[in-house]
Amino acid sequence: MDDEAAVGPAGAEVAPKPASADRIAGELVTETFDYDGGRQVTVYVPPDPPEAVVFAGDGQLISQWGGDLEAADVPPTMIVGAYRTDDEDEMVRIHEYSPPFDADRFAAHESFFVSDVRNWVRSHFGITLPAERTAVCGVSASAELSLAMGLRHPDIYGAVFSASPGGGYRPPAEMPSPLPRTYLVAGTLEPWFCENATRWADALRDAGADVVMTERVGNHGDPFWQAELPLMVAWAFGR
Repeated sequence: MDDEAAVGPAGAEVAPKPASADRIAGELVTETFDYDGGRQVTVYVPPDPPEAVVFAGDGQLISQWGGDLEAADVPPTMIVGAYRTDDEDEMVRIHEYSPPFDADRFAAHESFFVSDVRNWVRSHFGITLPAERTAVCGVSASAELSLAMGLRHPDIYGAVFSASPGGGYRPPAEMPSPLPRTYLVAGTLEPWFCENATRWADALRDAGADVVMTERVGNHGDPFWQAELPLMVAWAFGR
C-alpha cells in the first residue's frame, strides 16, 4: 500500500483515515431474507468483475465500506454484508455470533449466513469463488463470528478478518485443521478487546496458522476498523 501508517504511542500504528464512501463507482444491492422474520443483506458490487469476496456480519455497517476498497490498490472485491439482529437486547446479537451461549440460535444463524446468503449470491450475481479468494469479516461481536466461521468452514472461507473480537468465543483447546489465514486488529485504547485479539493470534500461530496481528491507536468502534479493511484485503488477495 502506498499510504503507510504512522506510529503512535508504544509503537502502535495509526491507521490511514478511511476514504469517503459517499460516492462510490460500484453498486449497493439489498435483499430481505425470511430468516428471523426478515433479515436484510446488502452487497457492495465493485465496478469491475469481482476477483474476491468478503462475507461480513454486522453487514449494515461493513457493506458501506466499498468506497474504501475503490480508493485502495486492491483487487475488485465484493462485500456481502448480513445485517445484525434488530433486537434491542445486545445478548441476542452475541448469541447469534458467538458459539458458546445458545447453540440453537447460533446454528440457525450459521445456516443462514453460510448457506442461504452464499446460495443467493451465487444465483443472483453469478459469482462463485474458491476459498483462497473468499474471506469472512467482522467487528466486535461479529469478529467472534468471523473467527467461528473460519474455523468451522475453512473450505469456504480461506481468510478471516477480525477486528476487536469480544471474549465470549475463545480459542478451542484443540484447533481444527486446516486453519484459515487470519488478520486480527485491535486498538490500544480498548485493552480488553486487544487482549482477546492477542489471545487468538497466539493460539492460531501456535497451531501453525498464517496470522497478522496489528495494534492501532484507537478505541472500540473508532474509524480504524473501517480503515483496516483495504489492508486486510491487500494482505489476503494481493493485486
